[in-house]
Amino acid sequence: MSDTHTPDPADTDFSASPGEQLKSERESQGLSITEVAGGLNLRPAVIRGLEEDSYEEVPVAAYRRGYLRAYAHLLGIEDKPVLDAYRARFGGEEAERRVTPVQIARPPSRLGAWLFRLVTLMVIVGLIGLTLMWWQSRGGNEPPGVGDSSPVAVDGLDGTTTTIAEPEAPAVSQPPTESLPPLPEESESLGLVEDPDALADEPAEIDTDSALVLADSEPEMADEAASEQAAGEEEVAATSADRRQLQLTFNEQSWTEIFDANNQRIFVGLQEPGTTASVEGEPPFRLTVGNATGVELVWAGDSVDLRARAGANNVARFTLGD
Repeated sequence: MSDTHTPDPADTDFSASPGEQLKSERESQGLSITEVAGGLNLRPAVIRGLEEDSYEEVPVAAYRRGYLRAYAHLLGIEDKPVLDAYRARFGGEEAERRVTPVQIARPPSRLGAWLFRLVTLMVIVGLIGLTLMWWQSRGGNEPPGVGDSSPVAVDGLDGTTTTIAEPEAPAVSQPPTESLPPLPEESESLGLVEDPDALADEPAEIDTDSALVLADSEPEMADEAASEQAAGEEEVAATSADRRQLQLTFNEQSWTEIFDANNQRIFVGLQEPGTTASVEGEPPFRLTVGNATGVELVWAGDSVDLRARAGANNVARFTLGD
């Protein structure tokens, strides 16, 4: 929550147990067991057992040291004095549990997949080669074509060979074609044939009405686009200035808790560096921000200076929007 610091020997009793060290630091920062349990995602009974040096809730020694280290990091103190005190008091009583190794089935390597494809290709080529050899052994060269009308030899079951000739297709008589009579010369007098030179000289008509309509609609379309853009900018500005939303950017590790006007906790937890959060609720908001100098807060479109609100432990506790 606060910057990591080394305890002063004048202020910290190194002969104290690990649970006493953690409990003393928690109480000095004004945090409850429930808040610490929420920040570490553990049950309050586990936190209470760590502070009382009772590890019935954590029978595995490796987990005990991990929880003590995480608890120290949450409070912003060094974990070495806590772990040294734990080893000095309970190091000889640790009974590590043997962990059964888990066998993980790994996917085949690229070399195995490549060999499998190569073997498959060789099998296919071998089958094609065997088919060609069988065809050559039968005395065939190429299968008969569709238009081939030569006789076909068929082997019978008794060993005799029978020749089958394709039947000839019957001849289809073509009906006599009759020539159409020429176009009578009277068609020119009736106007059925036009002069191509006269069509080439005739100018093409331009629809001026359609061009005027398109020219008039261009300014209206530009005005509509400008009005839509202005409406979008107003909507973005209204969203950024919403008093119900809080935008947080965590540049360093921080334990943060936020309550709204209905005394509902709308945000809590230990946040890692490089994360952001958007919180929505009913103002005024009651905030507790650990390691406040490493957190950026934006409310109603304005940046809130957390450095000026931080206390001695770099924890900012204040109400926003009252």
